[in-house]
Amino acid sequence: MDNVRIRALAVEDAPEIVRIYSAITRKPAGDELREVIEDHARRRDGACFVAEQDDRIVGFMISTILTAGFGLAKSAWISTIGVRPDQMGRGIGASLAAAVFEHYRAQGIDTVYTSVRWDSTDLLSFFKTLGFDRSNFINLRKVLV
Repeated sequence: MDNVRIRALAVEDAPEIVRIYSAITRKPAGDELREVIEDHARRRDGACFVAEQDDRIVGFMISTILTAGFGLAKSAWISTIGVRPDQMGRGIGASLAAAVFEHYRAQGIDTVYTSVRWDSTDLLSFFKTLGFDRSNFINLRKVLV
């Protein structure tokens, strides 16, 4: 991880994060994602970070604080993470996670949640290496048609 610096997300980072997200998913992501990222950058209730190398964003992690969520104590939620495909496997995601964990520890939050698709084995493996395990929640959905 030579010359990689972790810093707080800024509004002007949104276009590059959209590009990274699109490169990972191999699908275009546009204004809606950019607006969500900009909103997270303006908020002060979560921990959102980017990883920079040579003044270029190479990764990001977006998280928020959960309060009064189905009887849970105050906790945190990692909603998305991304690392440029050509930079994956270099510890950038783990460094972003460490910054998020430290941020929440300093606030007295001791539990962080996330959700991973069952067939996303790379992402599932990544979170397991960070110490994540199954929680006592089940994701539910309703398709509105």
